[in-house]
Amino acid sequence: MGVRVLLTEEQIQARIRELGAEIGADYPEGPLYLVCILKGACFFLADLARAVPRDVLIEFMGISSYGKGKSSSGEVRVTKDLDASLEDAHVIVVEDIVDSGITLHYLVHVLGQRRPRSLKVAALLDKPDRRLRPVEVAYTGFQIPDEFVVGYGLDYGERYRNLRDVCVLVDE
Repeated sequence: MGVRVLLTEEQIQARIRELGAEIGADYPEGPLYLVCILKGACFFLADLARAVPRDVLIEFMGISSYGKGKSSSGEVRVTKDLDASLEDAHVIVVEDIVDSGITLHYLVHVLGQRRPRSLKVAALLDKPDRRLRPVEVAYTGFQIPDEFVVGYGLDYGERYRNLRDVCVLVDE
């Protein structure tokens, strides 16, 4: 397998700075949690948190609907739950990619039951053509075509996460 660069590190960082400024303007005060969806969103979370010009609280949650393959299994499971209560706090779910929407649809429902003051989604990448469940993404980094991508936290069989660019996985 090889890779072809889709989004460069420079493009990604410039867009994250814009998203951070937007989030800072939308949430000038009150507790703001950034909930990172493991493992893929950890790179995006770190850069986004530094780009938000205000204090943020960080939580981690593990959710899976993928096995070892390239498509969603359709079965969602929580692999790590939050350590903090989100009640009456502003919450932004930080996701690496929104694809079928199955995982995120489930997650927004679960977190909504925890009575946050507000609940929105920030995703580095969005593939609207693949949507099977409706999800609203308030902060989108990039809309991308229906290609399998790796890098900047996204993996294939736990490989390629450490690439600085977002790349398309190609057969050589």
